[in-house]
Amino acid sequence: MSKDIELAILFADVVGSTQLYEMLGDAKAREMVGICIDIMKGATERHGGTVIKTMGDEVMATFALPDEAINAASQMQREISLSPALQAGNTHVAIRIGCHFGPVVLEHRDVFGAAVHTANRMTSQAKAGQIMTTVTMVERLSADWKSAVRQIDVATLKGRSHEVALYEVLWQTEDITSMLPAIALANRETHRPRRLRLRFQGEEIVLDDQRTHVTIGRADDNDVIVKGNLISRLHARIEASKARFMLIDQSTNGTFVHGASGDEQFVRRDSMPISGEGLIGLGRAPERDSSQTIRFVCEE
Repeated sequence: MSKDIELAILFADVVGSTQLYEMLGDAKAREMVGICIDIMKGATERHGGTVIKTMGDEVMATFALPDEAINAASQMQREISLSPALQAGNTHVAIRIGCHFGPVVLEHRDVFGAAVHTANRMTSQAKAGQIMTTVTMVERLSADWKSAVRQIDVATLKGRSHEVALYEVLWQTEDITSMLPAIALANRETHRPRRLRLRFQGEEIVLDDQRTHVTIGRADDNDVIVKGNLISRLHARIEASKARFMLIDQSTNGTFVHGASGDEQFVRRDSMPISGEGLIGLGRAPERDSSQTIRFVCEE
């Protein structure tokens, strides 16, 4: 007999398991995947969840509350990242996690529905060591976990006709701490400069009240296309909020910002405000005469 209910759905899988088998051989790779599965199942049970099924290198679990799912997800990432048994040569075995909250159908100890597919697709959007989720899940999190969440992108998921916002949960303590000052500042009743001018290879893009965001990266569908082997396909975004212009990095090699006063900042898989004027370098420090350098000017 089936039953309709709302649940938090979590998928977690081992990143690069095929390469792991090729590198270590069947026996050792299977042992490592088994360790990950045990950690994922243990974290689920410890935080009140139910393991619905395991599929090779993947676990599917459900939780009554979104906080329980994120607590379990963060424990999975923490234990796996710290386990000495999961060191494979020069690399460490990693997992990726996707979560969503929504209505499901319970039937024969399994769950079905669109929410399950959305949670699974969140996993496919995650990189190694990431926890990805949706705005539906974020809206139901406690204040503590909400403060550790940031929107990093939008994407059109398979089977969906419209874009979906992608949120990353910052589960590492140092990442959460670094977010807090920016969150506090963003909540102040301040107003950002009127516009931000981005200049690159003779062209200019202006962010203001009409155009509120721009994407930067090597893929041809970005607003600012910068080619280079250190540059990710979607390397960074700049967004105009009420209080400031924010640079949001989501790359492998990070983004460098040099201000006109000589100050230098670096951000990787995090966000930072930009003001005044200066240079932006993707994957490496910006050089004033380089064709890969982006110039910015904030105007009051």
